[in-house]
Amino acid sequence: MCLKDMHLPPSALSSSLRIGNIEIRNRVALAPMSGVTDLPFRMLAWRFGAGFVVTEMVASRELVGNAAESWARLRNSGIDPHIVQLAGREAHWMAEAAKIVEANGADIVDINMGCPAKKVTGGYSGSALMRDPDHALSLIEATVKAVRVPVTLKMRLGWDENSINAPLIARRAEEAGVQAITIHGRTRMQFYTGKADWDAIRAVRDVISIPLIANGDVDTITDAVEILRRSGADAVMVGRSCQGRPWHAGVLAGAADGPDAADIAAIFAEHYAMMLDFYGSEIGLRHARKHVGWYLERFAPGLPAAQKAEILMSKDMELVSDRVAAAIACSGVEPMRGEIAA
Repeated sequence: MCLKDMHLPPSALSSSLRIGNIEIRNRVALAPMSGVTDLPFRMLAWRFGAGFVVTEMVASRELVGNAAESWARLRNSGIDPHIVQLAGREAHWMAEAAKIVEANGADIVDINMGCPAKKVTGGYSGSALMRDPDHALSLIEATVKAVRVPVTLKMRLGWDENSINAPLIARRAEEAGVQAITIHGRTRMQFYTGKADWDAIRAVRDVISIPLIANGDVDTITDAVEILRRSGADAVMVGRSCQGRPWHAGVLAGAADGPDAADIAAIFAEHYAMMLDFYGSEIGLRHARKHVGWYLERFAPGLPAAQKAEILMSKDMELVSDRVAAAIACSGVEPMRGEIAA
């Protein structure tokens, strides 16, 4: 897979951006996704040209309590800037966790106010914080005051269609010292149904002067350019469209050309091996299974169900790599090129 010269002419997606004192190399970022953007995935996305990548959500109280899983999510290897996303419902724990991640190399601390998952909102974290802007602002203020590095915020349009309060929270967050804001163009109650409302994000653009990052349903280069045009955002963040495609943010940014079938097979084999090395073989196999499924769904959709099941359940690393490579080779994948739409 060809990684282009990163010194590209300025464009809608390939030019650099500043968040506080941190320079971001282009304007297409990889979204934080629990169970997806672990260190192996982030390392690949970064290598293939994503503007920045964000850790999986780290629960603030659990991190302060020294939970092993939370600490594992902080790990970094050559990714610059190192951006850690924190989640929580109490200002004290958010501030203490922010101090910990800063002390352990975080260049930016991101606050999660966008996760719609019931296990998160049920604990009054994630997008549930949008139901109480005053409480949300207390967390934001505490986090900003706790660290010297830039603090950013990721949220949705609101809790539901009757409480679209992202502009209000965004304005107050900027006043509190937040350095950039990402908006997913859905409410919490929509989860991932329907279509992200790119136009609605513009209401946030109208009330803040800090960088705005737009998120939701961006799959193609045309999508990326269009969401910037309609939202007025400065950058775009891609999430689910990168599942099974860790190179995808870099392609959208014009930093890399899309891989052909041979490239994809090689990337998969490397990704699979990285996961087993990172987690250990037993846990790694469990974590890798969903990634195997995404690669097969995208690049070998015609694979018979029985063969797919055999691959997914196998504990033989060599067999999995060989079978996935063979399935992709038969699929006739056409590379997606990284030119920017006019």
